[in-house]
Amino acid sequence: MGLFLREAVDRIGDDDVLAKIDALMDWRAFSPILTRGLGRSGNGPPGYEPLVLFKCLLIGQWHGLSAPKLERALKVRLDFMIFCGLDLHAPVPDETSHCRFRTALVRGGVYDDLLGEVCRQIEAHGLKLQEAAIIDATLVDSAARPGPHIEAPQDRAAGAAPDDLELHFSADPDARWVKKGSKSTLGYKAFARADEEGFVDKVHTTPANRAESPEFGHMIEGSSAQRVLADKAYAARANREMLRGKHQDGIMRKAARGRPLRASEKRFNRLISKRRFRVEQCFGTMKRLFGLHRARYFGLAKTHAQLALAAIGQNLLKAAN
Repeated sequence: MGLFLREAVDRIGDDDVLAKIDALMDWRAFSPILTRGLGRSGNGPPGYEPLVLFKCLLIGQWHGLSAPKLERALKVRLDFMIFCGLDLHAPVPDETSHCRFRTALVRGGVYDDLLGEVCRQIEAHGLKLQEAAIIDATLVDSAARPGPHIEAPQDRAAGAAPDDLELHFSADPDARWVKKGSKSTLGYKAFARADEEGFVDKVHTTPANRAESPEFGHMIEGSSAQRVLADKAYAARANREMLRGKHQDGIMRKAARGRPLRASEKRFNRLISKRRFRVEQCFGTMKRLFGLHRARYFGLAKTHAQLALAAIGQNLLKAAN
């Protein structure tokens, strides 16, 4: 580090959020995951260090920067340069490098592993609780605008029934419509599992029209929590059977036709509601600070990567604070 950057580090101080995050994480532990995700052959020019590009990716996530704006910010923001390990006289990754790196990690499918490593290190610092796992889902609007036109397949056989028509709602092939109340949404459903401190340790993404209850098994997989908390959307007999012998049942009770809730079940629901707010706070943070209310890219895989990065971002900021 040159003399200029040393002076900048002293001026920024240890109270800077990025400085706290940098000191909190053992970044070397991410290198094997990034290397596996990139799948580089080792031939050709070495390029930028994967850890540098990963830190740049986090900067763009925290500040809502597009690839061109991220390239510009890395040239002028000293705190960004110091966090990413970029020297004042060293070249800065351009927008194409950021886009290719992000896409390679999506193709490698390592975003969940990166989130898992962040949670492992946070837990090692004694910040994460294992008493309860709270599960919920929220809607994420598609990056594409819906198109109302209808087109027939080009290879449609003569005399085919009208049901064989294909509906092209948008340029996003994986997004689906869902109606919640009076509002219709084209997009995705983002699932999250959080602890009672508000750290997200698992995420999952489906098209918006997918029901929440069938995804319960996937969301509790790998959890070591004593109790699993969830709202009435997960109140199915099959989900309660999954918890038997492994976790305490914290799924809210749901009334059925001809069988209203007993007074004890209503008290149970109120107790669960008072503890479930943490995961809703996580969604609020990820939507408010990291733009999760709307997908940035087309496709299920890239939207899931955005969700995982938002979870990583909010976990690191929460741990630093």
